[in-house]
Amino acid sequence: MKSFQWLYQHVVEHRAGEDIEALLPQPLDAAQLAAVGDDRLLSDLCRRVFRAGLRHSLVDTRWPAFEEAFWGFDAHKVALMSDEQLERLMQNDKLIRHWGKLKSVRANALMVTEMASRQGSFARFLADWPQDDIVGLWLLLKKQGSQLGGNSGPYFLRMVGKDTFVLTDDVVAALIAQGLVDKRPTAQRDLRLVQQAFNQWQLESGRPLCQISRLLAMTVGW
Repeated sequence: MKSFQWLYQHVVEHRAGEDIEALLPQPLDAAQLAAVGDDRLLSDLCRRVFRAGLRHSLVDTRWPAFEEAFWGFDAHKVALMSDEQLERLMQNDKLIRHWGKLKSVRANALMVTEMASRQGSFARFLADWPQDDIVGLWLLLKKQGSQLGGNSGPYFLRMVGKDTFVLTDDVVAALIAQGLVDKRPTAQRDLRLVQQAFNQWQLESGRPLCQISRLLAMTVGW
């Protein structure tokens, strides 16, 4: 596995003339993330689910109608929705009428309320989760949430400012080139190996995971 300094120099040399730092994302710190309302987090979580497989612009254009249909994503209200209420939303042509994804809104609202009960808010729960086990948070979201497998969980975390790496095609290609994995990591063992590599790069660089992830992707032509 190459050092972080090698990765950074590789990017600088192959993207000469570009402001590399300006291309890197900035996560929220723990205090900033903990201050976000759970209704906004649930809204972004559900928007990420609906974006999967669709043009983001299509989903975003219709999102105000989702905000209205789901009471501003008040997690406690949404978690108590009946099947009949969800079924009625299938008649609302302002929404994206995908039954599985509509049902996931209620399931994810229930997850948000359960996690909030542990630490006061879902935002605090996310903010307190340790960066050196971010794949553990991915797995928890997948297990306790709905339609949050694959990259949906990581992309949601990136959307709301929680520091995470994302296993995009370029990041996976770079990990393979570094000899860390030989295919897209899906098994827990492989995900833990990837986490360990990111932890090492973070220790060397002091940078957030999201920046290391972007730089790693840029080594293969991002």
